[in-house]
Amino acid sequence: MESHGEEESRGPVLHIVVVGFHHKKGCQVEFSYPPLIPGEGHDNSSLPEEWKYLPFLALPDGAHNYQEDTIYFHLPPRNGDRKTVYGVSCYRQIEAKALKVRQADVTRETVQKSVCVLSRLPLYGLLQAKLQLITHAYFEEKDFSQISILKELYDHMNGSLRGTSLEGSQVYLGLSPRDLILQFQHKVLILFKLILLEKKVLFYVSPVNRLVGALMTILSLFPGMIEHGLADSSHYKPRKSTSEDLNLIEVLGGSEDYVSVSVSDISNSNQESGGEAKETSGVNQNETHQAKLKEEEMSQSLTRDNHHLKPPSRTSPDSSESDWETLDPSALEEGAPKEETQEKDSFELPETFPSELAPSRTLPITVQPQPNTGQTVLVQGLVSGLEEDQFGLPLAVFTKGYLCLPYMALQQHHLLSDVTVRGFVAGATNILFRQQRHLSDAIVDVEEGRIHIQDPELRKVLSLTTADLRFADYLVKHVTENRDDVFLDGTGWEGGDEWIRAQFGLYLHSLLSTNLQQDNEKMLADYGAAFVNTWKITHNYRVWYSNKHPALSEITPSHPFQGQYSVADVKLRLSHSVQNSERGKKLGNAVITTSRSVVQTGKAVGQSVGGALTSAKSAMSSWFSTFAQAAPPGYSEQREANP
Repeated sequence: MESHGEEESRGPVLHIVVVGFHHKKGCQVEFSYPPLIPGEGHDNSSLPEEWKYLPFLALPDGAHNYQEDTIYFHLPPRNGDRKTVYGVSCYRQIEAKALKVRQADVTRETVQKSVCVLSRLPLYGLLQAKLQLITHAYFEEKDFSQISILKELYDHMNGSLRGTSLEGSQVYLGLSPRDLILQFQHKVLILFKLILLEKKVLFYVSPVNRLVGALMTILSLFPGMIEHGLADSSHYKPRKSTSEDLNLIEVLGGSEDYVSVSVSDISNSNQESGGEAKETSGVNQNETHQAKLKEEEMSQSLTRDNHHLKPPSRTSPDSSESDWETLDPSALEEGAPKEETQEKDSFELPETFPSELAPSRTLPITVQPQPNTGQTVLVQGLVSGLEEDQFGLPLAVFTKGYLCLPYMALQQHHLLSDVTVRGFVAGATNILFRQQRHLSDAIVDVEEGRIHIQDPELRKVLSLTTADLRFADYLVKHVTENRDDVFLDGTGWEGGDEWIRAQFGLYLHSLLSTNLQQDNEKMLADYGAAFVNTWKITHNYRVWYSNKHPALSEITPSHPFQGQYSVADVKLRLSHSVQNSERGKKLGNAVITTSRSVVQTGKAVGQSVGGALTSAKSAMSSWFSTFAQAAPPGYSEQREANP
């Protein structure tokens, strides 16, 4: 791997890769420029160990069901490089008989290939726009041996994107929060909170372009997350042998009785084995006690001047912390000293705050949402290692084993139960991922716009407060306005994509500012007391809280939609309950079924009764006509004169 300086000079694009489907070998790399392994040829199918899943990510499951598709995926870093590699792949298939040059290994009626770009920058939409044009031209050649256009693509992308700054207009190209809100309505806020809690979230839909679009759009609602928060989001170790992957596929495909060990089960087993270890270590108890004293003395000397993050002193079922979340104290040695706090458990908050973070006596300044101008000053976070703004954003969500995988291949299924993975936000199109519900905290059905959460306690934590419902309803109403007018839809600031991101940015800024205030229980209740308490024991909150962020003093410390209850809130709560609770869904289905039955019964009764009424009406009409003929002359005149 080249040095960082050399990569900067050459541009953000690392490789152009062509992946094809071989009838005997399956998905394999057919071309790479520059070669994935230095010194090898462009047509070498060998892969680095870290990128062994590249062919299965670039050419997804079920691709043969679609003529074309687009895939976003993440690859782990190589050779000590700590940053994620971002991949964009454009898939197409063509009939074999249409090829001008048909190679000997083409034995099927269709040829399936993907052209993908591996980049150091998360420019998903921008890379996709350029790559789709080249992929179309590459297939129009009808001769896949013509690789000159791919080399030109590499040079062109590095030439045009060199020195590109990560601005919203380029990073968010193709990501539409408007469409997401139209699909999920107020449940978008539940997804937002799920990721803040670092839960295991699995998105499911086909084709892949819809999947990755929904997943990345959710992440775009977090300020700075896509631009600077995904650098550590794909640090995982692939399986060493492909036989393990094949065995996994056989086990998954054989039956639904596949048993996987969850993280909670492993933690319980570790506690049991830890108890056994304590029993067998009684001989060396004195030596162990002396070693612990030495460690305590060292830790006290390190924490005398700095405030460090520590793992929880006791395990909690709601906590996502584990051994991998212990931060190296040396990372904070150069940091600014912080004031001493009272001796408490490591995850509890101090009662007093530094003077810089204390609430000002003057009236706070309410910061209204503003469009992203790309002029934010970023600094390197001492703890997170991410580039942060003055508010400490992006939050360190995708760090320390919390993965972001926009698309997961079936060969990566083991990551869902890997003990080194504390959580994930992942997307999948294979039904086997959805069937293994016990491996995820929430399954997001993009097609139906629903979030399936099995844990009742987690559902309570994520239940939206009245202020949250106001916020979500405010977004939905602005997005749905002027939808019937094709000329006004999405063109204005209010209700537009950038406006929605600004609203979520204000929501997160207000949440952070409220957490820094004293006696903030009432204000935090607007966000949900259970949610806030669960969020405070997550890794991203503790990393954020370990540093000072004086700029948050400019943000009003309260929920953006706090206020007194009204009749409208009752209606909103009732509507939310009916649409989302199981009882409400059953009641709604019963009402729909009953209404249909009433309509059908009414039609049937109307036909039978209507026939009788028609006969009676005709009989009465004939009787009145007979009576009118028998009436004396002048009867009608008398009726007119004496109404």
